[in-house]
Amino acid sequence: MATEIKLPELGEGIDKAEVVNILVSVGDSIDADQPIIEVESEKASLEVPADVAGRVTQIHIKAGDQLTPGQTIISIEENGTAPTVQTDSKTAAKTPAPKVKGTPGNAVTPIESAADPEPEKEENTAPEPAHPVHAPNRLPVAAAPSTRKFAREIGVDIGNVPGTGPAGLISVENVKDYSRKNVASGPGIQAGPLPDFSKYGEVEFQKISNVRRATAKAMSGSWATVPHVTLFNSADITDIDSLRKRYKGKAEKSGGRLTVTAIILKIAASALKVHPTLNASIDTAKNQIILKKYVHIGVAVDTPRGLVVPVIRNVDSKNIIQLAVELTELSQKARDGKLSVADMQGGTFTLTNLGSLGTTYFTPIVNHPEVGILGVGRAKIEPVYINDEFQPRLMVPLSLSFDHRLVDGADGARFLQWMVGALEEPLMISLEG
Repeated sequence: MATEIKLPELGEGIDKAEVVNILVSVGDSIDADQPIIEVESEKASLEVPADVAGRVTQIHIKAGDQLTPGQTIISIEENGTAPTVQTDSKTAAKTPAPKVKGTPGNAVTPIESAADPEPEKEENTAPEPAHPVHAPNRLPVAAAPSTRKFAREIGVDIGNVPGTGPAGLISVENVKDYSRKNVASGPGIQAGPLPDFSKYGEVEFQKISNVRRATAKAMSGSWATVPHVTLFNSADITDIDSLRKRYKGKAEKSGGRLTVTAIILKIAASALKVHPTLNASIDTAKNQIILKKYVHIGVAVDTPRGLVVPVIRNVDSKNIIQLAVELTELSQKARDGKLSVADMQGGTFTLTNLGSLGTTYFTPIVNHPEVGILGVGRAKIEPVYINDEFQPRLMVPLSLSFDHRLVDGADGARFLQWMVGALEEPLMISLEG
């Protein structure tokens, strides 16, 4: 009798994953914690380890299969012990957590806003007590509390969503379907079918990855939900870049790279403390603003798997050397595909730097439910008129996008101007930040 190894819980909000690669064969001897398959969800690529050692006797899945937690992956004969079979959910829950190898992605999107809600067993979940919504003659809405919460977070009126469950119960999938048809593409706007491009020349078809699909969903949702405003400015970083070059050796000794991004991280954290509206979220359903007392900043990283946004926590309480080390480590994890889902959650503001790609000003999309994102472009030497003469100065372009439902134009302008001032006069961080 063989021991069955099942797919463990993959992380909050991940209810299915596709088999990308099977890492063992029938007859192989495997060790405990040895990776046996690689799966990809909308949030991450994951290596799933075996929880016991033994010899593989059967493989129950194949590449391309969609798996759900608790599903049997392989059967093995354990080394030196009587075989056991994991049959109940409690046993399956003890399977060790998977080793996260990459990102979704958001959206991952690795982006918090791209996260699907935690899967629900609707048939076992009693809906909230029904009550009229908006209009006194409106019929009660049958939906679980978590489904209602998800609808509020993505800006969908739950009362407009048709339910397909028992007695019209509305599921999270119903909310997603409604949002895709009525929100992400705009009210009354539906994308038509594409033409046959092959009529005009040679084409190649590639499957959309889970990472790209989650990113697209997150960005569409953010763009449809958030009324964006983008402001532009530039900062003279000549002096701060000289300091960076002077002290970069200290960061290298600690295992990091002292980049302009690391310095801007620290300045942005101080700016968020001075201008807390940019470190908040808006809940229109509850008619309230959530002001966050912590400062966790996501940093967009370009990887072979797509865009991911690992989050550096408590940026306001760390010095620039610490931030440089952590940024270096997280960026490397992202490129190696080893970020965990937790690494990409909890952000309050986002920083994206496209300077290395030659970009100047651009319009970054707010990572909902955050309300602000700062884009950094390529710094270059420009003539600046100082003391009655033009001088060569290193100028960096900055682009701030924000949610106009919560952040007024004047608030955004003050935040961006504070950033410029602090980059040009770093003492402001100590005086006001």
